[in-house]
Amino acid sequence: MRDLEQFLRQEGVDEALLEEAAQFRASHQAAEDVQGRIPQPVYTYYGREVWEKAIAAVLCGENLLLAGPKATGKNVLAQNLALLFGRPLWDVSFHVNVDAAYLIGSDTYDGSRVTFRPGPVYQSAVKGGFAVLDEINMARNEALAVLHAALDFRRVIDVAGYDRIQVDPAARFIGTMNYGYAGTRDLNEALCSRFAILNMPMIAENDLNRLVSDAFPTIREQIRSQFVQLFYEIERKAHSAEISERALDLRGLLDALALMQKGVRSGDALQMCIVNKTFDEYERTLVTDMISARIPTDLTRADVFS
Repeated sequence: MRDLEQFLRQEGVDEALLEEAAQFRASHQAAEDVQGRIPQPVYTYYGREVWEKAIAAVLCGENLLLAGPKATGKNVLAQNLALLFGRPLWDVSFHVNVDAAYLIGSDTYDGSRVTFRPGPVYQSAVKGGFAVLDEINMARNEALAVLHAALDFRRVIDVAGYDRIQVDPAARFIGTMNYGYAGTRDLNEALCSRFAILNMPMIAENDLNRLVSDAFPTIREQIRSQFVQLFYEIERKAHSAEISERALDLRGLLDALALMQKGVRSGDALQMCIVNKTFDEYERTLVTDMISARIPTDLTRADVFS
């Protein structure tokens, strides 16, 4: 936590916001049984303006909808926010079969009697956690309708056949959405009105350089620069529809570097983590050519890291 706060101060995030976040954390201590759910993110989100907007929204009691294209760090920001505010985190990955019973909970037989098994939204509401509603625009509207009362000023959940619970004051719901994924749809106005919507920008080049340097402190500067430029070249070609967004994968780029650090040669690592994520032969050839123009395929660990 101290490391994250120090990082945010170095980024120039408003000190008043950080002090309020610390006060929030002190006045809403997570219960002992959910302390293990407070995330310890592998990566830190870079972007002062986004941080300030997100922190202010949480402090104002708003639920956040993080909207943006692939590789903009939506889930990374959600995890970082949970850590900053000291909140246990529940992840809900939406798909067409997610229903109200999955979100709120359902009856189950424990061998002797029927009991209520709470779902992630119920637990987050009771425990004062952050519920990340991942790819929320892949869900059916009838599944999301059960959240309306929890997301607006009422902040309640009616559990059919059981009770009406009040959402804990520390609980927040953070939705993420990408307009480009297959199976997505537009969110209805009733749901959108219950979120403060934050459009997530692509990570700036300077921030990406810092991210790679922080994740891999011993990476050689020239190699780091080529990896960063490769990411933006793929992004430009995906944006102009020359290739799909499958190869635009920041996680994949970092994973490739991690494999190289373990001794996998550069060509094989990039093939596994970038090239093979597209299934069209012509597109794979284009991506391979982009990589080959910048990064030799036979680089060893000693070539990449000092």
